Amino acid sequence: MPKERVLASLDVGSAKIRTVVAVADGERDRIVPSVIGVGLSPSLGMRRGQVIDVDELIHNIVSSLEDAERMAGVPVNRVFVGMSGSYIEAFDSRGVIAVSGGEVTVDDIARVLEAAQAVSIPPNRRILHIEPKYYSVDEQRGVKNPVGMTGIRLEVEAHIVTGHVQHVKNLEKCIDQTGVDIDGIVPAPIAVGEAVLTKRQKELGVVVVDIGAGCTSVAVFEEGTILHSMSLPVGGENVTNDIAIGLRTSVDTAERVKLEHGSVLPEEVGEREMIDLSSISRTDTQTISKRYMAEIMQARYYEIFSLIKEELTRVGRSGMLPAGMVLTGAAVKTVGVLELARDTLGLPVQMGFPVEVGGVIEKVDDPAYATALGALVWGAREGERHFALAGGVHMKKVARQVGTWFRSLLP
Repeated sequence: MPKERVLASLDVGSAKIRTVVAVADGERDRIVPSVIGVGLSPSLGMRRGQVIDVDELIHNIVSSLEDAERMAGVPVNRVFVGMSGSYIEAFDSRGVIAVSGGEVTVDDIARVLEAAQAVSIPPNRRILHIEPKYYSVDEQRGVKNPVGMTGIRLEVEAHIVTGHVQHVKNLEKCIDQTGVDIDGIVPAPIAVGEAVLTKRQKELGVVVVDIGAGCTSVAVFEEGTILHSMSLPVGGENVTNDIAIGLRTSVDTAERVKLEHGSVLPEEVGEREMIDLSSISRTDTQTISKRYMAEIMQARYYEIFSLIKEELTRVGRSGMLPAGMVLTGAAVKTVGVLELARDTLGLPVQMGFPVEVGGVIEKVDDPAYATALGALVWGAREGERHFALAGGVHMKKVARQVGTWFRSLLP
């Protein structure tokens, strides 16, 4: 294996397209990608995680890729894609096989994961990702890595993420048209956990929430593995639309005033505080109440957090996660979001920043980069695991061949 591998990830969101290029040192015991390039462009061909203009989206992706290549000084030929959208759904499945040779091998792992995927899903859906939650070898449950263990029955409890076939194909087609290959698709609920959660948080119990422009991705982790994930069809765009309707402004003006003056704590805004829109827009020249805008924003964010609380209640984890909630996504940087989330869910809340990334960290030290960084970290980890496992299989085969050759020499 080469000492260094160049990895790239692409997060095609509904508002922005982010590309991250990094180098993974293959000699390290713990793979930590080192960021060397970042690209950012508007996402004008997407809406709520769905492609609405193929040509425009291809142009936007190329722009983001070129920015990252220019900064990194290396070409990007392959990417791991962080995918989000309300069309993403997940469920748990179980696979069971008989261990072939008495000792669990990499081939057995592949077979049992294949068995877990042999489930009936609607024809308009496609499996995007399978995440092993834990394995069982005979009567021993909760095994993280069963390779090398002795047994006759191997079972896996897996978390399977699916997406709508046509939405996924359209996005894949756009990426393919830019001239890069897709190394793997990492759903946003999985990716954000890879980017911002520590091993201890996953062990204790934590929910990570990524509030993007078009949707909100939620993933619950416990005992070191994913417990539940889902996507909500609400996000930052809904907040912008609410402001535009409530204040009777254009959507562009609503977006700017949200970013520059937004808050979800109306009680902390003075009743007479006003915003002159003429300083922001040429078309909207009226004066608006800053407190009224905060009330509009608070209502929508409260809805998002209430939906998350309902989902946690459904899986029996409402108020029961010691590591609390970690918030990521561009929309969580609004004033007062952490406080509102804490009051609504009754959990400790913090903003998520990358924990498994090095290099030019100041470029990506932002909750908005969680999906792109998570796809990168997942790609580095899975690539290293694949190499190690494949190498182990190869060495066993060589050892068997050498042993057979020596035995053939014996009288």
